[in-house]
Amino acid sequence: MRRVVSKAAACAALALCGWAESASAVAADDTADPGAAAAPMASSAATSVATSPETSAETSAATSCTAKRPSSLSFNRWQEDWSVLANPCVPRKPFDALKYIPLGADPSTYLSLGANLRERFELNNTPLFGLGSARPDSYVIQRAEVHADARIGQHVQAFFQLEDARPFGKDAVTPVDKNPLDIEQAFVAFVYGVGGGTFKARVGRQEMAFDLQRFVSVRDGPNVRQAYDALWADYEIDKWRFIGYATQPVQYRDVTAFDDVSNRHLTFSGVRVERVNTGPGDLSAYWSRYNRDNARFLDATGTEHRDVFDVRYAGKAAPFDWDAETMLQTGHVGNDTIGAWAFGVLGGYTFASLAGTPRLGLQVDGASGDRHPGDGRVETFNPLFPNGYYFTLAGYTGYSNLIHVKPSVTFKVTPKITLLTALGFQWRATAADAVYAQGSAVVPGTAGKGTRWTGMYAQVRADWAVNSNVALALEAVHFEVGDSLRALGARNADYVGVEAKFGW
Repeated sequence: MRRVVSKAAACAALALCGWAESASAVAADDTADPGAAAAPMASSAATSVATSPETSAETSAATSCTAKRPSSLSFNRWQEDWSVLANPCVPRKPFDALKYIPLGADPSTYLSLGANLRERFELNNTPLFGLGSARPDSYVIQRAEVHADARIGQHVQAFFQLEDARPFGKDAVTPVDKNPLDIEQAFVAFVYGVGGGTFKARVGRQEMAFDLQRFVSVRDGPNVRQAYDALWADYEIDKWRFIGYATQPVQYRDVTAFDDVSNRHLTFSGVRVERVNTGPGDLSAYWSRYNRDNARFLDATGTEHRDVFDVRYAGKAAPFDWDAETMLQTGHVGNDTIGAWAFGVLGGYTFASLAGTPRLGLQVDGASGDRHPGDGRVETFNPLFPNGYYFTLAGYTGYSNLIHVKPSVTFKVTPKITLLTALGFQWRATAADAVYAQGSAVVPGTAGKGTRWTGMYAQVRADWAVNSNVALALEAVHFEVGDSLRALGARNADYVGVEAKFGW
């Protein structure tokens, strides 16, 4: 039965495949606000009836109301501002008494409660292309979150969030699949005006992400999101933002509740600078030091001290848009030195005047591999904390030893439904190193064997923003492995994911 479903998914992907942008771009697409759509309808109805003074006053108040409810499906729940419910012109929904609980006369001092539930069915008929011990699998992954957000005036915030992530029916369970009830975030934040700018700080367990989350992310794709026990501070003035962070990334355990840890055995700290409106785009750069004990690569083991240098420039000049990022890595693993690199470029052209506003896109990515095993130099790029959906949700492509080219087309079927299709072409940067899947997983038996050509895949994804509380998605991927990998025993792979998200 699994094989039949997988074959059907592959056929669907190939039939619908054209060109597509990355899944991350779709995930970031704005969704329509039902509240905003309701306002013109109310205004139109008011003009079609005889107006009494009372009706006129109500219509005027409704027309002048600019406050909008936050989306309960926002990526960072701690950034939502529910003080808008202090405004009587904002339409009410059930349980709003729990979304905005005043804690005094100041409307900006309040407590807000919320919750999220994500359910995803996944079918993967050939993990790691059939090489190794992994077997065909189909399962459900579930992530449930609840949070409390306390605001004390305009300057202080205390945010607390619990997460329970579980797989059902999954054969190979990893730390990114399962995390019984534990603290996802628990931090205190401060905001204050200083010297013509704004100073912000957060202390505690928190999520952080940079740019398109190629290398530093909250890892929203898999089941367990990545948090950091951290001190974060930034200062914003005019076009500039200066950031410093010292973190111990959370290491997830799945034995009992509240058993996650962070310690000096894994740290990630650095500084970052951003400048908006640099020409037609925004510019950012950062340096970070990544430390990890007992690191293991195909060609090196030991304590890893990795310095990363990253530069990104992204912007839009209609009808064009772009996002370009590059990272260099130096340091050492044990007694071996590190010299690695990676880059990612997304570009697009949007036909705004056509129905569905189609966007033609091109994605090009690359990451170094170890060209000369045994020479005392580690050239395999470490993707650090990747998001899990930058390439596809299937996990067949990892950001190490990679050359990746992906033409794409994306368009709106309706204002709330987005369709993405893509063809991806994949090579190794060097055949001396292995093929890597998501999470730096080594495809067994590929290091030093075969040619650089890995294969190609077809992807189709549909996203439906049902309303401000519910979103649905469907993704299918079919991967055709190259002949040299097929000679090693590799097989074609199919993935299907069906997802439902609810936020309150």
